[in-house]
Amino acid sequence: VQLQASGGGLVQTGDSLRLSCASSGRTVSTSSMAWFRQAPGKGREFVTTITRSGDRTVYADSVKGRFIISRDNANNTLFLQMNSLKPEDTAVYYCAANPTYPSALFTTPNWYEYWGQGTQVTVSS
Repeated sequence: VQLQASGGGLVQTGDSLRLSCASSGRTVSTSSMAWFRQAPGKGREFVTTITRSGDRTVYADSVKGRFIISRDNANNTLFLQMNSLKPEDTAVYYCAANPTYPSALFTTPNWYEYWGQGTQVTVSS
């Protein structure tokens, strides 16, 4: 199983970015999915998660109202729309898949079986 995250880059405070996560097979379309991030010297932090059907989502307080998670199951792709970016959003962003519990929402990394390689997001002040 391969998850490929993309869309990161260097932006300024207040800018927007859209991350994507695609799977080689049907992993994205059959899993609950999540985004985590990891800043230098820090642990992996939960950002947001979405059920397989897309009917429910959970966001970390730090991104609520600014980030939007969505999915396109027909194309096996997960998205993260990031608006009003702040320097503290700077991190490597990882997508993760939980095919075992596709209707559940978990906020800790240990529940996710498959991980993308990460994409760097840098927000300058």
